[in-house]
Amino acid sequence: MEVKRAKITSVGHYLPEDRMTNKDLEKLVDTNDEWIRTRTGIEERRILKDPDKATAFMGAEAAKEVLKNRGISAEEIDLIILATVTPDYLFPATACLVQKKIGAKNAFAFDLSAACSGFLYALSTGAMYIESGRAKKVLVIGTDKMSSILDMTDRTTCILFGDGAGAVLLEESEDGTGIIDQKHYTDGDSECSLYQPAGGSRNPASEETVAKGMHYLQQDGRAVFKKATMGMADVSLEIMERNDLDPEEVAWLVPHQANLRIIDATARRMGLSNEKVMININKYGNTTAATIPLCLYDWKDKLNHGDNIILAAFGGGFTWGAIYLTWGMK
Repeated sequence: MEVKRAKITSVGHYLPEDRMTNKDLEKLVDTNDEWIRTRTGIEERRILKDPDKATAFMGAEAAKEVLKNRGISAEEIDLIILATVTPDYLFPATACLVQKKIGAKNAFAFDLSAACSGFLYALSTGAMYIESGRAKKVLVIGTDKMSSILDMTDRTTCILFGDGAGAVLLEESEDGTGIIDQKHYTDGDSECSLYQPAGGSRNPASEETVAKGMHYLQQDGRAVFKKATMGMADVSLEIMERNDLDPEEVAWLVPHQANLRIIDATARRMGLSNEKVMININKYGNTTAATIPLCLYDWKDKLNHGDNIILAAFGGGFTWGAIYLTWGMK
């Protein structure tokens, strides 16, 4: 029996206009441009400054571009899966807000939380809806307003993140291209090396949590770097071996944009040259769930039909994984 396969048929994005450069950060915290660039690869990041706009707005704008590029109406969408760690509200789901904003009245929608691995988890989930025949058109969105949870006096975290959104449309493949394999892992982070301490049921918002800065992202940078470097490299090599892919057969690596050193380590483990690695961390920083779809958008004109592509990510949780697909857009 022929197996259905889901493929990406359209991509979209949204980036705020305002840029925050490393030079701008030098005015806020004790850091400098050279230190940031050499240790992270980041030169600037986008910040959504409009107080009336948040994660749902960016996700909706990216989704609208997907629909425009595909030439379809929002009413044709069956499902919206939105990956984020900065939802507009704890509830309702940000995906529901996007559904309303774009007019996808026939779609059901839900959020998925897996930190920087969120888009990959969401893409895998959306693919399974296509493969099972339960949906024909699935919007997968990665969108985060990381500036909303950053302590701009903490030089260890405020330099790393930016705001943005990316989205793709999944449909059934008719030409054999699409998502071929996926592998995901979780290792519960009992030490909370990367988390937001307050705002959930464990530490509900109070005067004390606000005063202590517990609603800001907190990270043990060394622990996360070590785990991420190993996890992303290992799973990327594993998915190559599972599918008998030699380095020369891989057209592109699409890595989560957390740190240039992590990306380089992953490419070396896979035996890939730098020319085969999508890198835009220098322009956007770490946009969490949006990094991978933003790469796909930036490189869409360089991708060829049938290209072997590996997507890889690592995020808080800890969560990590990789997806192997062949590019289906022409």
